[in-house]
Amino acid sequence: MKTLIVVPARYGSSRFPGKPLAQIAGRSMLARVGARARAAANALDGAGYVVATDDKRIADHCAEYGLQSVMTDASLESGSDRALAAAEALGVSPEVIVNLQGDAPFTPVDYITRIVEALETSGADAATPVIRLDWPALDALRKTKLETPFSGTTCVFDNAGRALWFSKTIIPAIRKEAALRASDAFSPVWRHVGLYGFRADALRQFTRLPSSPLEIVEGLEQLRLLENGMSIQCAPVAAPAISTGGVDTPEDLARLEALIAEHGDPDKDFFPA
Repeated sequence: MKTLIVVPARYGSSRFPGKPLAQIAGRSMLARVGARARAAANALDGAGYVVATDDKRIADHCAEYGLQSVMTDASLESGSDRALAAAEALGVSPEVIVNLQGDAPFTPVDYITRIVEALETSGADAATPVIRLDWPALDALRKTKLETPFSGTTCVFDNAGRALWFSKTIIPAIRKEAALRASDAFSPVWRHVGLYGFRADALRQFTRLPSSPLEIVEGLEQLRLLENGMSIQCAPVAAPAISTGGVDTPEDLARLEALIAEHGDPDKDFFPA
């Protein structure tokens, strides 16, 4: 197996217990994410997928939808730890392990395949998608941050696409913004999508490292890689048809259902009528 796509799905959550089984317009969040993991695995050469959980209720739900699952230790602290544990529990040795967050239900399938391709061609330790914001999208992000400063992560990278930094602050700062707005439909700001592909040995190294100082300050675990001299390849992708972010609360589910009512269900092709 060249690539293993892992969907970490814990039942316990201090803010939202049982979140993977929560319904979004008649289908569970886990079923939606699992269907996308399966589609991405089918699109890649030599790939597989698995849901990594710590709870039999989630494993049983996976069986109902024909999704492969594996049990992992409930004490694991992060999705990255659970992704590595899933590969070890399956007894496979993939070259690439993708951590597809179980609370990001509408992650486009091509985001997953794109980061796998970026790892294959770049030689980086990890890869992650980034979206260049047009000016209306940047204005919207700025407005959001007035209310919730830690919503949304931005990224800067070098000419080869290697990440220089990620921040909850909007980076880079923009001088002469009016002139830039007049000359280009897109801003110089790239929004980070919380999806990661790792070379297996790099993921193993990453999970053994202690949390790093700036990782703790910003609350961004990918900074642990950069602070320890590891490399992250940024893979530019197009903005999704429905931009949702992660699900942390029941209110987030209501927001997604409103988007589905407005735009249609983006998962309709993944499920039989």
